[in-house]
Amino acid sequence: MTHIVRYARDGEIRAGVRADDGLVRPLPLPLAELLRLSLSDLRELVERAMTEPPDGPAEPLAPVEGRMEVWAAGVTYRRSRQARMAESSAAADVYERVYDAARPELFFKSVAWRVVGDGGTVAVRADSTVDVPEPELALVLNAYGEIVGYTVCDDVSSRTIEGENPLYLPQAKIYLGGCAVGPAIRPVWEVADPYALPIRMTIRRDGAVAWSGEAETSQLNRRLDDLAGYLFAADVFPDGAVLATGTCLVPDLPFTLAGGDVVEIEIGEIGTLTNSVVRGLAPMLESLEGTLR
Repeated sequence: MTHIVRYARDGEIRAGVRADDGLVRPLPLPLAELLRLSLSDLRELVERAMTEPPDGPAEPLAPVEGRMEVWAAGVTYRRSRQARMAESSAAADVYERVYDAARPELFFKSVAWRVVGDGGTVAVRADSTVDVPEPELALVLNAYGEIVGYTVCDDVSSRTIEGENPLYLPQAKIYLGGCAVGPAIRPVWEVADPYALPIRMTIRRDGAVAWSGEAETSQLNRRLDDLAGYLFAADVFPDGAVLATGTCLVPDLPFTLAGGDVVEIEIGEIGTLTNSVVRGLAPMLESLEGTLR
C-alpha cells in the first residue's frame, strides 16, 4: 500500500510516496505540479520514486496546495437527504428533488491555504448551535479531471445555519476551520473498488465516545466519475482539485460538536483523519498561528 504525501523538511514543502515501511521517498515535483500531469504520467513517477532512497524525518501536511480548491457534493446518500430534510422542514422538498436529479449538488468548500490536515484543529461557528463533522470520501482530480487518487475529508457544517434557509449554505460550509483533508492520497490504481469502502466516524468528548457510526460507500447514490465530470463541465483547475463526495454519517439532532471534542474519520484502504475541535474564530486563529503555508 502506498500513499502520496505532502510534507515539510528542512524548511521546504515537498511531495513524496510513503510505503508500508512508513518511510517517504521524495517525488521530483510538488503536489500541485504532479496534478498537472496525466494519470499515466503520474503513476510512472510514483512507481519510479518507490525505487529511490527514503527522505529523512518529515512533517506531514494537508495534501492540498497552490491553486488547488476543495469542492463538495451534497445529498448523495439517503442518510444525508434524511438529515437535511429533518433540519430544514420549510425547504425539505429541495433536498428530496436534488437527491434524485440528474445534476448533483456541488458547492465550493475551501481554497488550499484554509485546509486543515491530519492532527490539526477544526472549528465550529460561534453563531451556530448545532454543528457536525461530515466524513466523506474525497476524489483527488488532476488538471484533466481524471480521478488520480482518494483521500478523507471532514466537511464540517452548521446544521443551524443551513437549516434556517438553504441559501445560507455558504455560511454553513465555508469558514476558517470548516474543512480538513488528509492524511494523504491513496493512488486510484491501488483501490480495486471505491464503492465498497467502509467509513467509520468516532467523536470523543472528555476521553469517552460521544458518538460513533459506520457506513459504506456502496450506499452512494452517484457515480464518482459523474461527480467529477459535472465539476469540470464549465470550469478549469490548473493545479487539480479535491472533490468530497458527500456524507453517509450524520448524528441525529440535537447532537452537536463542542470545543475539546476529537473527531476520527477512517475510510478503509484510504486512511484515518483525526482533528480536535474548537468553537469560534479566535481559538481557530490561535491554533493556526505560524502554521499557514
